[in-house]
Amino acid sequence: MQTILGANGQIGTELAKAVHANYSKDLRLVSRSPKKIHASDEVYSADLMNAVAASDAIKGSDIVYFTVGLPMDSDMWEDKFPTILANVIDACEKHQAKLVFFDNTYMYPKTAEPQTESIRFEPKGRKSTVRADMANQVLNAMQQQRITAMICRAPEFYGADETQSITNTLVFDNIKAGKAAKVPLNAHAKRSLIWAPDASRATALLGNTPEAYGQTWHLPIE
Repeated sequence: MQTILGANGQIGTELAKAVHANYSKDLRLVSRSPKKIHASDEVYSADLMNAVAASDAIKGSDIVYFTVGLPMDSDMWEDKFPTILANVIDACEKHQAKLVFFDNTYMYPKTAEPQTESIRFEPKGRKSTVRADMANQVLNAMQQQRITAMICRAPEFYGADETQSITNTLVFDNIKAGKAAKVPLNAHAKRSLIWAPDASRATALLGNTPEAYGQTWHLPIE
């Protein structure tokens, strides 16, 4: 059984498609109001803020993908994300499930320095601090050998369908609507983006590669 937490989001949806097509038809989709993507999917409604609910959602899983998203609200992130992740880590430890943690690059320095898997964390801002703390939660659990896990880190993603990224909202959606694109940063600075289906396919590949665990990965674009 492979379980996707946050299965209704764009990454979770594309991840379910990639896992089902290439690795396993035995899929459990978990969210507050999960919807089947394939006829064979098992759907499971859970509030991951509740430790018992998180444990029940993960029970029986071989691989658990963490793709949980929250609205862009700093108070909510600080209040909910650390608890949700702690419950998931505890449940993976209890049920001996591998954890694939889908992450972003918020915690990295906001400089032109190339971002490699070994770059230091230098969070600026409340959301960046939350994501740095979450990554450290996973790294600490790995180092303490509580769980077998990996971190799959993606930059800003765009597309497909209903993706609610800044790039989609301010650039592509505006272009489609005949409006001017808005670039909320230096338009002449290099910036890495990743197509959401590529990010999900790469996460599925890594999650089903046993030797990939115990590491942080920057997701490939192909």
